[in-house]
Amino acid sequence: MLDENKSIGRRSFLKGAAVLAAAVSVPKVFAAEKKSEEKKAKAELPMKSKKSTAEAMALREKFFGCIAGCHIGSAMGAPVESWSWEKIEKEYGTLDKLLPYHHYGTLNTWDRVAGTTEDGVERQKLMITAIMEKQDRINAEDLRRAWINHMNPKAGGLVSEPFEDSLLAMAKTPVPASDIGKYCDYSGLVSLSRSCHPIGLINAGDISGAIDDVREIGQLYNTANSRGIFWGEVTVIAIAAATKPNATVDSVIGAIFDNYEKTDKRFAKQADIRWELDKALKLTAGCKDFRDMRKKFDTMYSGEGVPYAHSYANEIVSKAVCVFKMTKANTWEAMKAGVNMGRDTDCLTAVAAGISGALTGAGSIPEALIKQADYATSVNPHTNSKRLLRENSDGLYNAFKARLAKMKTYIQDMERA
Repeated sequence: MLDENKSIGRRSFLKGAAVLAAAVSVPKVFAAEKKSEEKKAKAELPMKSKKSTAEAMALREKFFGCIAGCHIGSAMGAPVESWSWEKIEKEYGTLDKLLPYHHYGTLNTWDRVAGTTEDGVERQKLMITAIMEKQDRINAEDLRRAWINHMNPKAGGLVSEPFEDSLLAMAKTPVPASDIGKYCDYSGLVSLSRSCHPIGLINAGDISGAIDDVREIGQLYNTANSRGIFWGEVTVIAIAAATKPNATVDSVIGAIFDNYEKTDKRFAKQADIRWELDKALKLTAGCKDFRDMRKKFDTMYSGEGVPYAHSYANEIVSKAVCVFKMTKANTWEAMKAGVNMGRDTDCLTAVAAGISGALTGAGSIPEALIKQADYATSVNPHTNSKRLLRENSDGLYNAFKARLAKMKTYIQDMERA
């Protein structure tokens, strides 16, 4: 369990090494895998195959599916963020395309081209940058450094939420990075849960490592042991589990419940999360499409009248897990379901499509959407990074492979000790 008085650091390194290094403990196998991955890297992108299952899905493509699902889903959901599903239905029928949009009120004169991502993805890009720079798992201080060095000074009030300016100001002081989230007014928001996908990916297959890391870096956005962090755990557990060989929809959901079943009884909030997920899954078990599902969810989530009423982590992540299950992790179907659900559509779609993509890749996403999202990034003056989708996912994948190589060397050295 998390010790609030200590930095998590690399506590689960040995456990993670034992789990992950099994895949690279035989040099010939490792060399063959590397050769196979290099061959795949030369393939035309996005994937030509339109698979809807995780069968024979290469790990590199799972990384791409997770990032593409999250970023494109965010961009598709952003124009109708905070709309009711009734309004979306009336305006678009089924929204299944990228649209230009405008955010943050009348004083903001920046018109976003179709495919432009929003604050959550910009938050995520800084996590990706920190991981790429370190070529390994990151802690709170690593992410703080990425904030300071790479956050776009033009983003304030245009992309980032107003409270993030305050957090950045804190990051530039000597205050420990793990204390910064104490000063955020919105500790239960989805800020972390909808952006922490890279933490699941750098810990691919290593669920305990993903949990440790999201608890650590989550303290830049939330108070330690807050619901915002615990719901972030659900996102990274799902992604780390989805990247395992032979993972399925059921094994991913099972991993979430297995890990919350084993939690310390002192953390009643975690028991609440298990209960809420179970309730949401049972409520929507008979739903055949998003039109059925959104009506069911209207009986469970309808908060209004407070800041960010649509954007609390419990609602977004619970809905995302249900969308993931209903669509059988088809990334494109998960994306359409999230966008048309109403309320916080961009965050919901980022989580649902991101988890789905981590299991089944991006092959179901129309190629035109991938190209448009990359174009929007290339012309975005306020982004924290102009890396394209594949550059982000490959950056994470290469960092993960570097992590495996270090684990392999460590284990080989210590086996001779």
